[in-house]
Amino acid sequence: MRHVPRKRFGQHFLTDEAVIAHIVAAIAPQPADRMIEIGPGLGALTRPLLARLEHLHVVEIDRDIVARLKRAFPPERLTVHEGDALRFDFSALGPRLRVIGNLPYNISTPLLFHLARSAAAIHDIHVMLQKEVVARMVAQPASADYGRLSVMLQYRFQLEKILDIPAAAFRPAPKVESATVCMVPLRRGAVERCGESLFTKLVAAAFSQRRKTLRNTLKSCLGEDDFAELGLDPQARAQELSVADFVRIANHVAARDAVQRRMN
Repeated sequence: MRHVPRKRFGQHFLTDEAVIAHIVAAIAPQPADRMIEIGPGLGALTRPLLARLEHLHVVEIDRDIVARLKRAFPPERLTVHEGDALRFDFSALGPRLRVIGNLPYNISTPLLFHLARSAAAIHDIHVMLQKEVVARMVAQPASADYGRLSVMLQYRFQLEKILDIPAAAFRPAPKVESATVCMVPLRRGAVERCGESLFTKLVAAAFSQRRKTLRNTLKSCLGEDDFAELGLDPQARAQELSVADFVRIANHVAARDAVQRRMN
C-alpha cells in the first residue's frame, strides 16, 4: 500500500539508490553492531542495513509505518520502538550504540541535544539533516555559521560532514538540501571537562546577542579581572572564541565561585 507522507511528522523519504549506498558504506555496519535507526520510514536504509546486521532497532512515531515494518520484518531481526524519538531513552539499549537516521527538520536541533545527553552510551551517530544545520554544526570560530549549536555539539562530539544530498533524492522533495554528518562522542580528560550546566548557561549568554562584546554578554559572570586572568579580550565577540575558550571560562567561573563560597 502506498504511504502518504505526513507533514506533521516532517516525512521526506529517501529514494535515491546511489545516495543510500553511499550512506551505508560510510556507516560500514558490522553484523554484531548494536544499532538503532531514527525514523526508518519506508525502509530505504533499514533494508540494506538488515542485509549486514544480525539485528536492528528502530524508533518510529507513525503508527501506519510501525504496522508496515512489523509486517515486513520478523521481530528477531527488527525491534520496533513505537513513539517519539525525543522521549526515547537511547542509553537503555546498552553501550557502544550506533545511531542512524533521517531526522525530521522540525525537531532536528532538539533531537541532537537529546542524543548528546546519551553520549556516554553512544559509539557514533550518522544522521541526515538540513544542509544549513550541518554547516552550523561543523563551523569553525570566526565564521558566519559558527554559533551556539557549533560550540555545544563540538564540546561533546567530533563532527565530520560526509555527503551533500540534493532535494531530488527524497519523496516528496523538501524545499532545502540535506547533508549527512558523522558524530563521534569525545572522551574528555579531567582538564578538558567542565560543569555542563554552567557551560550551557555561559554559551547561551555569550551568543544571545552576537553583535555585542563579551564584556556585555557575560557581564553577569565575568569582570575585568576575570578577563585579564583568562587572557581574553573583553571586546571580542562570542563567535571569536573556540570551544576550549568556553571550557576555560566555565572552569574559571566555577573555581572562582567555589573559593568565594569557602571564604564566606
